[in-house]
Amino acid sequence: MAGDFRLVSMDQTARQAQQRRPASGVPYLRPVPDDPTASRRPRLAKLLLDQGAITDAQMQAALASQRQRDLPIGEILVTQGAISEDRLLQALADQFGTQVLPADHPPPDPDLATLLPAGLAIKLNAVPLRRAGSALVVMTNRPDQADAIRDALRDHDGPILLALASRDRMQAALTGVYGRELARIAEARTPGAYSCRDWDAPRAFRRWLAVLLAALGALLFAPALVVAGLFSLGVLVSAVNATLKWLALHGVSLPPPQPDPSEMPAHALPPFAQQPVVTILLPLFNEPDIAGHLIRRIDRLDYPRELLDVILLIEEADDTTRAALEHTDLPFWMRAVIIPPGTPRTKPRAMNYGLNFARGSIVGVYDAEDAPEPDQIRKVAQRFLEVPPDVVCLQGQLDYYNPHHNWLSRCFTLEYATWFRLLLPGVARLGLFVPLGGTTLFFRRSILEEMGAWDAHNVTEDADLGLRLARRGYRTEIIETTTYEEANAAVLPWVKQRSRWLKGYAMTWATHMRDPVQLWRDLGARRFIGLQAQLLGTVLGFSLAPVLWTLVVKVFGLPHPLDRFLPVQGYLGLAFFFLACQMLTIYAAWRAAALPRHRCLRPWIPVLDVYFLLASVATWLGLAELLVKPFHWRKTAHGRFSQDGQAAEVMGDQTLPAFSFNRTSNAVDK
Repeated sequence: MAGDFRLVSMDQTARQAQQRRPASGVPYLRPVPDDPTASRRPRLAKLLLDQGAITDAQMQAALASQRQRDLPIGEILVTQGAISEDRLLQALADQFGTQVLPADHPPPDPDLATLLPAGLAIKLNAVPLRRAGSALVVMTNRPDQADAIRDALRDHDGPILLALASRDRMQAALTGVYGRELARIAEARTPGAYSCRDWDAPRAFRRWLAVLLAALGALLFAPALVVAGLFSLGVLVSAVNATLKWLALHGVSLPPPQPDPSEMPAHALPPFAQQPVVTILLPLFNEPDIAGHLIRRIDRLDYPRELLDVILLIEEADDTTRAALEHTDLPFWMRAVIIPPGTPRTKPRAMNYGLNFARGSIVGVYDAEDAPEPDQIRKVAQRFLEVPPDVVCLQGQLDYYNPHHNWLSRCFTLEYATWFRLLLPGVARLGLFVPLGGTTLFFRRSILEEMGAWDAHNVTEDADLGLRLARRGYRTEIIETTTYEEANAAVLPWVKQRSRWLKGYAMTWATHMRDPVQLWRDLGARRFIGLQAQLLGTVLGFSLAPVLWTLVVKVFGLPHPLDRFLPVQGYLGLAFFFLACQMLTIYAAWRAAALPRHRCLRPWIPVLDVYFLLASVATWLGLAELLVKPFHWRKTAHGRFSQDGQAAEVMGDQTLPAFSFNRTSNAVDK
C-alpha cells in the first residue's frame, strides 16, 4: 500500500555498498568501485537473458542497435517488442537494487519542485517525490542516470533514494509538478519583438473604423474617384502577384546550383550509423479516432522505431481526444503529452509545450489527418546530413487523398499542387523567404529552440516561423516527399479555414513591419520587396478581386464608374492584361497537374476563378476577425470528406513528381 512505502528497498549487496559510502551519495544505485560483487553484476541485457525474458537473438539485435545509437538498451528492447515496459522496470529494479513505485502511491509533492528545475527534470527523467526523514525519494525511469541525478540535487544534505516508474507515469508526474510553469513559458516563448502577442485589437478596430468611415464619406461625395482608386490598386497588386508567380515558375526551372564543397559537412561515419532520433509533434483536438486512422498512418513510416519519437499533444480540456486515448494502446515509440490549460489555446502553443519533451535532434510536425509517405523520415534524416548548416528547415510537399469528392476538393488539389510543386520551390530558388506550411515540416531542433520556437499567438505560426528563419539568415529547402491530407470539401468550412490562414498572413506582415527599417536590414532589399508581394500582396489581391470583377459589366454593354477615366483603348489594355494573368494561372495549374493522378483534374482549371472568389470572402472574414478576435483559432474538422483506405490507395499510385525541382540528389540551394 502507499502508506507502507517508506524507502526504496535494496538488495543485500546494495546495503553492503551503502555502509561503505557516505549517506549523501547514491550508493545503492551503482556499485562503488571497491564492491567485490561489481564485476559480477550483469548488464541489463544479460540480466534479462539470464532471467529468460529475452532470447539471445533479441539481445544481440538490441546490442547491435545500441552500438550504432546512443540509446538505453532497455528502451531499445521495449521498442523492438522484445519485452514489456513492466518487465523492463522490474529488471532495472533488480539491476540497481531499487524498487518499482507502487501503483497507489500518491503523486509527487509539488513543494519539492524547486529542488530540480523543469528543464533538468525532463532531461534526467526524474521528479522529486517526497521526503522520507532526511532522505529525498526521487521517481525516475532512468536509474542509469543516478550520478547525474545526484549531481543535480547536490544541495540536498541527506541521501537520495530512487523509485522506478513507467514512462507514462513519469510524464504525468512531470506535467503535474512542472506543467503550469511550462505552459506559461510556451505562451511567450517567441521574443516579443517578433511576436504578435502584443496586438491591440481594440486600438486596431478604432483605427480601421476611422478609415472605413472616411472611405464611406469619400464614396458618397466622389464615388467614381474612390472606385477608380481601388481599381488602380487592384490592378497594381495583380501585376505584382503575376510577376512574382512568373519569377517563381522561372526559378523552379533553373538547374540547382552546385554546392560549395567547403560548405558541405564532413561525415566520418556511414549514413546508417548517423541516423538521428526524430521527434514528431502531432497536435490533436477533438479527434475521436486515434486508434484507427492516425496510428495506422504513422505506423507506415519506415524508420527504426527506437529512433522515432512521436508525441501526441492533447489539451487537458479536450475530453473527446482524452477519452479516445484511454481506450487506445499506444506503441512505445508514441506517447501522449497532456497540455495544461492556458491562453491562447492554439496549435503553436501546444507545440511549444511539447517541444520541452522532445528527444530528437530533428523535430517534425504532422497534422491529425496526415498520411506521410513511408520513406519520408529516412529522406529527411539523410537530407539533413547532406545540406550545409544554414539549411535548418525541410518542407515536404502536401497533397490530397480525396481530390474527387466534389468540385471544391478538385480545385483545392490543383491549388496545392501549384503551390507545393512549383511556387514554393521557385520562391526558395529565388532566395526569398518561404512561407511554411503547417505540416510536414522538419527542423534542426537546436535552431528551432534558438529561434524561440513558434509564436503561440499567431494563427499561421508556420509562415511566421519561415519569415523569422529568413531574418536570421537561415534557409528552408523543399524536399521531394509527399504527405497526403484530407481536402476540405464544403464551402463554409473551407471559408473558415482559409480565413484563419489569411488572417495570419495579415497578422504576420503587420507584426514584422512594426520596424520596417530593421526588417529591411535583416532580409535585404530583395527579400524585403518579395515579402510585400508574398504576404501583403496575397491579402490585398484576394480583398480587391471582387472590385476587378466588376469590369464584367462592360461585356454586356453596361456603364462602369471607370468610364469617366478610361477610353475604349484603356479597356482593351485591361482586357489583355487580365487575359495574360489568366493564362499564367492556367499554365501554372496545368504544369503542376502533370502527375498521372492529377491529370484528370485539368478540365477543372477554368473553375479556379470561382474558387478564388471564395478566398475573397475568407479574406474579408479574416480581416474582420483580426479586429475583434485576432488569436481565435478556427479548428478544421477531419474525417468528413474521405473514407478509410483512400490515403493508402492514393499513395500506392504515387509516381514521380510533376517537376523534379531537385534532380541532383546532393544539390544544395545557394
